[in-house]
Amino acid sequence: MRKYILLLIIAFSVITASAQQSLLTGKITDKNGQVIPFVSIYIRNSTYGTTANENGVYQFKLNPGTYNVIYRYVGYTEKIEQVTIADHDQEHNVQMADEQFSTERVSETYRKNRDAADTIIKQVIKKRKYYMEEATSFSCAVYVKGVQKLLSVPKSLIGQEVQRTLDLDSNGRGILYQSESLSEYNFQKPDKIREITIANRMAGQNTAFGYKKASDLQANFYENVFIIPGLASRGFVSPVAAYGPRFYNYKLLGTSVENGHTIDKIRITPKHSHGQYFQGDIYIVEGDWRIYSVDFFIDNKVSNLNLVDTLNIRQQYIAITDSVWMPASTQYNFKGAVLGFKFGGYYAAVYNNYKINPTFPDGFFTGEILKIDTVANSKKPEYWENARPIPLTAYETRDYKKKDAFEEYKKTDRYLDSLQHHKNHINYPGYLIFGYAASNKSARDSLYIYPFIQTFYYNTVEGFGINAKVSYIRTYDDFHSLTITPAVRYGFSNKIFSANVAAEYLNDPFHAAKFYADFGSDVLDLNNVGTRSLYFNTLSTLLSENNYVKYYRSHYGDFGYQREVVNGVLLKGGLSYSSRSQLYNTSFSKIKDIKDREFTSNNPLAPPGTPADDHSFLFPDNQALVFNASALFTFDQRYETRPTGKFNLPSRYPMVKVNYRKGFKNIFGSDVDYDFASVDVSQDHIQVGLSGYSSFKISGGGFFNNKKLYYMDYNHFLGNQGTTFDPTYVGSFHFLPFYTYSTNGAFLEAHYQHNFAGSLFNHIPFLRKAKLEEIIGANYLTTKNNRNYREFYIGVQRLIFRVDYGISYAGNQKYIQGFRIFYGIR
Repeated sequence: MRKYILLLIIAFSVITASAQQSLLTGKITDKNGQVIPFVSIYIRNSTYGTTANENGVYQFKLNPGTYNVIYRYVGYTEKIEQVTIADHDQEHNVQMADEQFSTERVSETYRKNRDAADTIIKQVIKKRKYYMEEATSFSCAVYVKGVQKLLSVPKSLIGQEVQRTLDLDSNGRGILYQSESLSEYNFQKPDKIREITIANRMAGQNTAFGYKKASDLQANFYENVFIIPGLASRGFVSPVAAYGPRFYNYKLLGTSVENGHTIDKIRITPKHSHGQYFQGDIYIVEGDWRIYSVDFFIDNKVSNLNLVDTLNIRQQYIAITDSVWMPASTQYNFKGAVLGFKFGGYYAAVYNNYKINPTFPDGFFTGEILKIDTVANSKKPEYWENARPIPLTAYETRDYKKKDAFEEYKKTDRYLDSLQHHKNHINYPGYLIFGYAASNKSARDSLYIYPFIQTFYYNTVEGFGINAKVSYIRTYDDFHSLTITPAVRYGFSNKIFSANVAAEYLNDPFHAAKFYADFGSDVLDLNNVGTRSLYFNTLSTLLSENNYVKYYRSHYGDFGYQREVVNGVLLKGGLSYSSRSQLYNTSFSKIKDIKDREFTSNNPLAPPGTPADDHSFLFPDNQALVFNASALFTFDQRYETRPTGKFNLPSRYPMVKVNYRKGFKNIFGSDVDYDFASVDVSQDHIQVGLSGYSSFKISGGGFFNNKKLYYMDYNHFLGNQGTTFDPTYVGSFHFLPFYTYSTNGAFLEAHYQHNFAGSLFNHIPFLRKAKLEEIIGANYLTTKNNRNYREFYIGVQRLIFRVDYGISYAGNQKYIQGFRIFYGIR
């Protein structure tokens, strides 16, 4: 009882305190009466602040009293206004003057403004590391707001249908998407982060990129390299980086006195015409040699940006203590154009209630960098009216109301019936490549039919065939779902009918826990890590007379389970039983007869020249009972916890996976007797300064017991034959034959790839605009019977398209060289 009384007292105290507060509002303009958007406003000697909206309107909730309110914005002189708050709302408009920077004192002290700027920047660089470490930890409240707008539409397309669909005015303008969030952000050196989102709101469709959490807008220019997630593949050189003077020219524009501090305004310009550089102004506190504010921009004329053409970054620092300064606000403004559609918008962050060097309890930082409260997405408009520091514009308010009304309409049976009919309409060209998906109006039940290019096929073992496959998903709630995937396969030449079903039950998304099982019969690839898809094997067989894939018949059943036992440790184990038999070529159709080329035997170990209708022995009919297990270790795994589950983020460290397979003999008639173990070490997207990113994978292992195993039990590798390849996995080869290197002994393979992300082509005018990414890489493999296979390649990539040229060596001999292409279809 005492517990509930205490809660009521606390709740009443909060309500009473809120009732005592009054609203300070106003509009900020320049000397000509033009509004100044996004001005930073905060209470002097406090960490309580806000930001004006696009129309220059601001608001504060304050208790009665007298306050010194500071108004700051780059390009204008800082202004301090004394405001007295009574027991009622109050309006206080402010007019700001253009900044006035004097160069008189500068000319007395330095020979040239350029020399002065260089001297100042050198002082900042000397103290850069100190300012990066001056606060060993902190916490604050962060409000993030984002708006994406359509600024204009080509006149030829601005019909009523387009206006209605995108909710545009007569000039083709409208809000596509807006979002806002309130979070508690916690940080501890060197890199521990934990953010708790207590409220989150979105309206519309995010069409490009977004920054929804506080960590997305943690802009720290004291770092050498500044990363902009989503907009650039490479980092940008900070003007105050340790090596900043190698890349920038600095010019002192003048000095002024703001709030008792002497502020130096320095213009930065890149020394090179193209590269990942900023342009604009940086403001430095003289004597302390710290950043006061920045006003930078990036554009595609100098740098490589994705999705947008220009990006402006503004940031204001304030003193939290006598020695510690932190950002009060950060803002990204962007503009771009696609096919005549012009768009723009902004993301703004406001930081409040800083606590410097707080004591966090033991176990507070666990790798969970973001936790979204279970009720964060259900806050009512009334909550946001009281909680948001940046007031909405009338246009934004209207957009929220309209989209909120539409969200309510979307829950009605009338809309759901209409949506179901529209979504379930089949698009035949789309089905050909991507398949067909349908669901009921509650989205609890959904069906996916696999694409036609994976359904109708040809190979020399089965002839023309049909592989009909569908997936049914039943979603019980946010945490439980069942997927059932039945498939039937029939080859018209060998007249073999196969049928199987696979099932997967997800029961704990917070621990990646699931059960899986499948059973039936199928025609399988002898290389069990996969070679070519049915689609590409059909093309190469019919058009090029290259029947690369080799098949066998299996009747099987298996089941297993996986679960993340602790953060960063995922365990998986399963047991399978199969009856396997050898298959032979039965069909030899071709569209074009290629001179000096013949179909090959379905026995991958048959010597060259063996006729295609060969029935040579590869393995006898056999049964296999196999246990397989793996343990994946992700060091310092970071993740986000949302109401629907845990979502792991890419690791900054290599991941280690330990694999084990055991073949049991004389159990249920099993013929196999072997033990296999391997270790994989891999990491993807390792940022390498300004030169792009690297990926690698190293695997090693072998059979420490190989008393009895068959070819499909060997350790196989992800090779490639044919002109197309799949580069989406760093552990694949460009030219390695599918079956030649499969081994029943020890092996070691290594893969490395580096994507320069345009850092080389950016210096070539006619290639710069194409935004191509340059790639180099190497692959290596050695096994017991095939030593020292190597590949080296270079390539270019743009979106889903990639072309590589490489050369390979088998032992001391050149093996294959040539081009490999990828265009998004696997």
